[in-house]
Amino acid sequence: MADTPSRTLPFGSLVTAMVTPFTADGAVDFDATAALAARLVDDGCDGLVVSGTTGETSTLEDSEKEDLYRVVAETVGDRARVIAGTGTNHTSHSVEMARRAERAGAHAQLVVTPYYNKPTQSGVVAHFEAVAAASDLPIMIYDIPGRSGIPITTETMLRLAENPKIGALKDAKADFGAVTRVLAATDLDVYSGDDGLTLPWMAAGAVGVVSVTAHVATAAFRALVDAASAGDFTEARRVHFALDPVIRAVMTHIPGAVSAKHILHLQGVLQNAVVRLPLVAPDRHELEPVLADLAEAGWDLAQQGGLRDTRA
Repeated sequence: MADTPSRTLPFGSLVTAMVTPFTADGAVDFDATAALAARLVDDGCDGLVVSGTTGETSTLEDSEKEDLYRVVAETVGDRARVIAGTGTNHTSHSVEMARRAERAGAHAQLVVTPYYNKPTQSGVVAHFEAVAAASDLPIMIYDIPGRSGIPITTETMLRLAENPKIGALKDAKADFGAVTRVLAATDLDVYSGDDGLTLPWMAAGAVGVVSVTAHVATAAFRALVDAASAGDFTEARRVHFALDPVIRAVMTHIPGAVSAKHILHLQGVLQNAVVRLPLVAPDRHELEPVLADLAEAGWDLAQQGGLRDTRA
């Protein structure tokens, strides 16, 4: 990967939230995980989230997560930031996962708002501070009320930003005003948590994206992030518009883990597209709009079931 100014960022700038490859019988495929991590970094990622939402973290055992952290760190840890998904809705469990991630060689951790419990904002602060105190790993907070059930208020985020171990925010609530206040009032590195909002978030001062679609369009996302970082918004807009139907294909019809795995399988990157229940493979009707969006982007089915960009 070519050197870019983003290489100095503690969490990277183009961060892919990795899927977790499984074998045909549903076991974690660590060899495929290592190969995918290497491919993503070779193609331009300087950060990887391991065992996040897209990695089907809620269906992974703790030992599987720790082994995934270790495998990815050993494979690409000298070339990219390895960010362990450690957050749960049980604070002591999150603390334990933070310690496991540190032991396994991760560089940082992604910690989601405690989900389902719906704590008060004071409880949110106490949760993140407990996880921060448990290890030396810097934290990227993941604010995604659509999954957690509650937002992190801007006032709470400003308070959390005072903790020296909390260094970044992955924002996935599409509130531009809230992001603007965080960017203006803190030193947090802010990342778009919505692939389609990478350009406007970076125009306001975000440093990059934590992306699902970057699995299948890594070079294009690298170009978008680099152009926006350099202030070349003419080029950034061009790439943004070209990526729009690909992002729709991955993110809007079926769960991102399912679509990303299915497309990676079609590309020949993964041997299968196996997911764990309660996720299931898409049926024909669910897959049709995914393929239609890819066709709009100029992608088509190629020989032997692969995907190619017909405009390349």
